[in-house]
Amino acid sequence: MKSTIALAALVGVQNISALSVPTNVRNFYNRVKPSTCTGTEKLKGGFYDQDEGSAQWSYCRKAFPDSGKHAIYLHGPSTKLANMDIDCDGDLSNPVDGRCGSSQDTQGQTRWKTEVQAASNKKIKDLNANIHPYVVFGNERDDGGATFDPRSVGIKPLSVMAVVCGDKMFYGVWGDTNGDDGPPLVGEASLSLATACFGTSMNGNNGHDTSDVLYIAFPGDDAVPGSSANWGASNFQQFEDSIANLGNNLVARLS
Repeated sequence: MKSTIALAALVGVQNISALSVPTNVRNFYNRVKPSTCTGTEKLKGGFYDQDEGSAQWSYCRKAFPDSGKHAIYLHGPSTKLANMDIDCDGDLSNPVDGRCGSSQDTQGQTRWKTEVQAASNKKIKDLNANIHPYVVFGNERDDGGATFDPRSVGIKPLSVMAVVCGDKMFYGVWGDTNGDDGPPLVGEASLSLATACFGTSMNGNNGHDTSDVLYIAFPGDDAVPGSSANWGASNFQQFEDSIANLGNNLVARLS
């Protein structure tokens, strides 16, 4: 089921339809949140969710024996999942409302710019944080800090991810990675996705600090929407709708 959120600040007066969290996804959330990510489930640790925090966040894997599938998610100490910092990287030629202007670390391109151009048949030159719901996932750096490449466990660039924020769920794509401009951070999404989750108080310098957001990535080529996604969408909802069916199929794997 969907609920509607009016967000006038996004591309005119736009209604954002949030998916109610399916029962199996809520059960998955409730199961992994209080659990400790250890052993073979812990893929890589040593990450932070805030600049001044501690390196207690990890990339984790949960297998589903009945289907032979698995999913990748972020988990911190105790019952913490991840927060949601704001990413404004990519094509900002359509700034919408200026909220990305407060960002102090905006990059002119996302990690998968070339892949975006190929998937969109060059209809767009890169993801737009004001339009495309994307997740920053994976850590790349050359200074000896913690790194993790989701491709090493089968996650494909621009694959669909699920994001559970409170009583809402949205789909996004794996659109960027964390670099070396600070500690190895996790928990970040495009401004449009953060706005859908938490409202228009989100901006380039103000995210959601509570570590209660669940980011879920799915391995395999079948998680990549390719040309079926509306890469040339003019607003969040148009793109979200174009990846919803694929997202629904992917979250059905969770148990």
